[in-house]
Amino acid sequence: MSPFGGWGMLTAFLVLLCCRGSGVKAFQGPEHLMVGSGEFQLINCTASCTDPKKLVLETHLNKTLLESQAQWKLFKVANISKDEKLLCSFTCGGRQETKVFNITVFYPPKQVLLTLWPTSVAAGTLFTIECRVPAVAPLEGLTVTLLRGTEILYNHTFVGTAPSPQDAMVSHNTTAHREDGHHNFSCEAQMDLRSHGGGVVHRVSDPQRLEVKEPEPNTQMVIIIAVLIVLLLVFVTFVFLCFVFSQKWHRGRTENSMDRGAWRAAVHGGCKESDMTEHRHSESEGPPAGQERLLEQTWKETPTKFAEKAGPCLLPGPWSR
Repeated sequence: MSPFGGWGMLTAFLVLLCCRGSGVKAFQGPEHLMVGSGEFQLINCTASCTDPKKLVLETHLNKTLLESQAQWKLFKVANISKDEKLLCSFTCGGRQETKVFNITVFYPPKQVLLTLWPTSVAAGTLFTIECRVPAVAPLEGLTVTLLRGTEILYNHTFVGTAPSPQDAMVSHNTTAHREDGHHNFSCEAQMDLRSHGGGVVHRVSDPQRLEVKEPEPNTQMVIIIAVLIVLLLVFVTFVFLCFVFSQKWHRGRTENSMDRGAWRAAVHGGCKESDMTEHRHSESEGPPAGQERLLEQTWKETPTKFAEKAGPCLLPGPWSR
């Protein structure tokens, strides 16, 4: 039955009260009616005179005469699926008159579907509350409210009209709190048609419960810290290896210098004074490079062979290193 079928019944009751045995003009009811799709509406045809002729309701829809008096007739019009115009005609004093009833078909909210996504979240993270009201019209005057318990989280009132029924969708993002797991979430749809001569249709979704978990560690931060630790270890290892190789290089160079010093000492220690005087003029020239390399190699092999190959005294000079 239409949510506004009560208005038709009230009209019929008022007609019965006002018109029985009276010559006063009867109450005719509103000229604009709102009817749910596929439902019926009571239509009261009332004439403007006390003795009308040919009082009829003109419509192609299925109609049933419920009750009649000399001045009025009450009809039930069924299966109204689209906007219609009904004509109530009668003749008073030889003049034909008509009254038009404009019927607007609306599609009330029959279902309200609530979805929580995801249904299980960690405290402090975002989740989405989505409410869908399928196949409603007109959208004008439809208000969708999202609730947590009795607390209003979000509401939205639609504006404009739609020629055909369509889904009304409302979505809201919010942060999960620990106490949210102790409350039911619901969605309420309310269609207010009072401005069109109708009433208020109200529907509520089934309650949904959100599972709230303890917050998980930030995996992104953990990855960043791990990368920084690896980079730090690589840097420390690099510095350590550089230190080790520098110490080894410095020690090798020191040992090489000591070998050269011992070689020169051995050469100079085995020289006679006469040899030193004889070869002093060679200080500025030094021994040939080939000879020096040969002497160095011989010294490294055995000092005895070096003494044999060195011959006369080698004096230090500018060529010494």
